[in-house]
Amino acid sequence: MPLKLVAMPSILYALAAIALWATLASLGTALSHLPPFLLTGLALIIGSVMSWPRVLRNRQAWAVPPRTLALGIYGLFGFHFLLFTALRHAPPVEVNLVNYLWPLLIVVLAPLLLPGLSLRPAHLVAALLGFAGAAIAILGARGASADAVEPGFWGFVPALGSAFIWASYSLWTKRVATFPTSAIGLFGLVSGALALACHVLLEPQATLSARDWLLVALCGLGPLGAAFFLWDLALKRGDARQIGILSYITPLASTALLMLVTQRPLSWTIVVAAVLIITAALMGTRVRA
Repeated sequence: MPLKLVAMPSILYALAAIALWATLASLGTALSHLPPFLLTGLALIIGSVMSWPRVLRNRQAWAVPPRTLALGIYGLFGFHFLLFTALRHAPPVEVNLVNYLWPLLIVVLAPLLLPGLSLRPAHLVAALLGFAGAAIAILGARGASADAVEPGFWGFVPALGSAFIWASYSLWTKRVATFPTSAIGLFGLVSGALALACHVLLEPQATLSARDWLLVALCGLGPLGAAFFLWDLALKRGDARQIGILSYITPLASTALLMLVTQRPLSWTIVVAAVLIITAALMGTRVRA
């Protein structure tokens, strides 16, 4: 259970969260027939269950100031709300590309949002290398797809907003009063309830099969559950700039898993992306503060 893995180095926490997030695209593809707010709401509430035992033992585990709770809702609900809005109005591959600006924004915004940090030239070079790798991985996947939807320009605005929200949320967790990682469960529970409210108001009703419930549970326990707890632990114990660089592994791993699931052959774009992303990750983690 991620709430007790307090001895792990911060980079391992980040890598574990990234590994879980890499499964989101494959799970989302398998559940693409479900309304997005319904999927988000159910998964976030299921993900919050991990912290319920801690709350039953200690009621203070969810005792956070209103400002901290607002930040949690801003991050979990705001990110998904804008991302799914973008996916409704623009092609998903391009939306993903814009959304994956958040690792770059973590690196670039860290000196602006966190006192005492500076942005060294090596951080910027590593961030640009990582973004180039992410772009090649995602656009390479698009090149192998039959998707020919014409992009709507304004649809990318919420995608950019979602990237900013996740980057700023990740950094601002260091600015609010220290809160237990178990409080992420409260953030997920409230955000999930808001997502379900959006589903009732904005989306058609849907019936889930037994397979749907199994995949939703996996999604909730993994990329929309445990990953958030691990990410919080990583940010509390590590350098946000280094973790931001490592985040570029996510689109590469996600694309590779999708290729495995869909049985697509390995392409040169994935190889080039892997080299760029690994180089960026190594460079970013070796730069001193």
